[in-house]
Amino acid sequence: MNKRGHVLNGLLLAVGVGFVLEPAVTVDTGRAIVEISVPIVLGALLPDVDTAFGRHRKTLHNLPVLAVVFAYPLVFGNLQYVWIGVLSHYILDVVGSKRGIALFYPLEREFGLPIGVTTSSDYADLVTVLITAVELVLFWAVDTYLFALELDFLKGTQAFGL
Repeated sequence: MNKRGHVLNGLLLAVGVGFVLEPAVTVDTGRAIVEISVPIVLGALLPDVDTAFGRHRKTLHNLPVLAVVFAYPLVFGNLQYVWIGVLSHYILDVVGSKRGIALFYPLEREFGLPIGVTTSSDYADLVTVLITAVELVLFWAVDTYLFALELDFLKGTQAFGL
């Protein structure tokens, strides 16, 4: 996906996750959306920083980077929800684009599905929206059936002893 697609994905995710966390249409829903929108959009853009250094779709498009971004708020107490944007970026690049990413970098092999489109495709935005919708359904299912997610990420992780 292209940068515009990743921003679109991040914004749509923030709105959707805000409604999952605060389902009633209230001021709290709006507050949740505003609170998580910047971290999610920043996370959605973070992997593409490797276009300025390193090797694109390798240096910052891998599971160790996702682990660091996920663990960061557990250690330092800030940047909650950035990991959602990073994970979503990876999903878009694996499922939505033709090329894929090097999940286990420095190993060079790129992983992707053969169903994606090129970043310059007229269908790139449509694919982004469809993948985002599936991500939101999965996020809702986790929140509804596995464990309740918290707006306060650190509070939610403490329930698991993290």
